[in-house]
Formats: sequence, structure tokens, C-alpha cells
Amino acid sequence: MPESCVFMSEATLSLTEPHVALSLFGAQDQHLRAIRDQFGVSITHRDGQIRVTGEPESVATATKILEQLRHMAERRGAISLDDVQQIIGSVTGIAFDPKQIEIDVLDPSRCVRPRTAGQARYVEAIRSHELVLAVGPAGTGKTYLAVALAVEALKNRSIQKIVLVRPAVEAGESLGFLPGDMQAKINPYLRPLLDALHEMMDYEVIKQYMEQDIIEVVPLAYMRGRTLNRAFTILDEAQNTTVAQMKMFLTRMGEGSRIVVSGDVTQIDLPHHARSGLIDALGRLRAIEGIHIVEMHASDIVRHRLVQQIVAAYKDDAPHRNRKPHR
Repeated sequence: MPESCVFMSEATLSLTEPHVALSLFGAQDQHLRAIRDQFGVSITHRDGQIRVTGEPESVATATKILEQLRHMAERRGAISLDDVQQIIGSVTGIAFDPKQIEIDVLDPSRCVRPRTAGQARYVEAIRSHELVLAVGPAGTGKTYLAVALAVEALKNRSIQKIVLVRPAVEAGESLGFLPGDMQAKINPYLRPLLDALHEMMDYEVIKQYMEQDIIEVVPLAYMRGRTLNRAFTILDEAQNTTVAQMKMFLTRMGEGSRIVVSGDVTQIDLPHHARSGLIDALGRLRAIEGIHIVEMHASDIVRHRLVQQIVAAYKDDAPHRNRKPHR
């Protein structure tokens, strides 16, 4: 049987004023990136022409969004990322107002909601895609919201198992000097995932589910050779995987499964000669249908008010050896 063809489409928009292009694209092209990531299209600009390329339906939607943004930029001048997200929501019918989105975790007394428009985009991406790669600074809720959505999927019986995974990479410390057996040594690496779980359900419920193998919290090395069917699997701190480890992890995906991979590419603890598997995957997998990439920003940080300023202060120190791939 011949392979099925994917028909590509192209559309163009004209920009007559340079200042409109600056407002439309946003700082470091963040507005265009939001549209590219949402719809999997290519957007280029040359000689006053914006060219949108991709699958026909995606191109039509992205072009409509760009047209509305162009009119907004012509009327108002500066536009924000929130403006972009609101227009995406109005065109697609997907609500990006955090107040309109609620995650139904096991404990009915606990209400989990995204708190920023970026977090709302992240939640909707996980709900509508089988594999999501999420990058962003600390405190943007990447792990917390993914765990909440895994618990929601378990409650709704759309999956049968939650698997929470972390690479046991030593951030300037040595596992060998920690007390106890190997399980005791790796527990500190897995603690953030357990902390997130404790926000969603009582300790006794977690203990029961772990005893029944419904919830697993495991180091990445323990994933080799497995196939996970009807599982919601989260790989946290994915910037600390190697390329080989990332390939190994992603190929564990079985029937009826969902995967969320999250990390912060400015906090890589790998040896200097090693390339981050997350950065490699962002470039390698971007064009594959069914895989969605979400980029979160300092504006999505919901920890202490000083965290945004701390992240900004360290921004220029991101490791140059593992820069994100050029688009």
C-alpha cells in the first residue's frame, strides 16, 4: 500500500508598516512562536510578506489569527502575549481564561486551576494531544499541572495507571555519599513528584495506589524495556536526559497512553560534553503530527513574587552549549 500523502498549504499576508511587524511578532518573536506551537505551521517574514505553510486547516486558522492581530497592531500599536492567546481562543473556541478551566482531581474539596493564560494553554494542550513537550522556567507549574491532569484522567478512567519519572542526575552532589540503599538514595530526586501528588489526594490513597501499582514514581533508568499501555506518564526535569535516554523513554509509549515531558533548558546538570535530550527532541520532533510543544515564560511563574525577578536575573547565564535549536 502506498503511504498516505500529507497535503501542504500556503497563505500570505502583507505588512506595509515596519512598526506593525514589530508589534505583531512580539519580543524575540514570542507571538509567532505561540501560533507556530499551537498549530504546527511554519511562519516566515520577508520583504513585507508573512508566509504561513502547513496543513490546510492549520494554515487557514493561523492566517485568520494573524489577520486579526495585524488589525489590532494597526489600531493599538503594541500588543501582548495575552492578546495573542485571547485571539487564538476566540478563533479556535478554546478558552484561555484560567478562570474558565478547572482540573477535576480525586479530592472534590480541592480545586486545581491554571493561574495564567500560559498555564491555561498548557492544560488545553495536554488534554488535546497524546504527547506534549513543555519548556519553561522554574515555578511555571509544569509538573504540578501535569500531575493534576494525570489524576483527573485516572479519576475519569481514561487511563489505568500514572507513572511519574525523573532522571537521577547529580546536581553538584554525589549519590554515593547519601545514606541508605539505592531506593533511599534516589528518593530525594523523586520527592517533588510526590509533593505534587500530595496536593491532589490524601496520603493513604497515594499509599494504596502505589501498593496496587496504579501509581508509580520511578527513576528514568527503571523505564528501559517497558511498554506502558493506558498510562499517563510524566517525565520531569527532562533537560537532564541524554539524547539516548529521551529516545528510550518516548518509545515506551503504548496503546491509549499519554506522555508529558517537561523541563527547564536553563538548568541543565549534564556533563559538559553531553547534549540535552530535551533540546534535541524539541528540534527533532517539532514537525510530527500529534506532538505538541508548549513554551512557558516568566509571566507564568506563580511562586513567590521574587521568583520572576530571580529568573530574569539569571537569564543571561543559560548554558550556551545546549541552546535551543534555531527555527
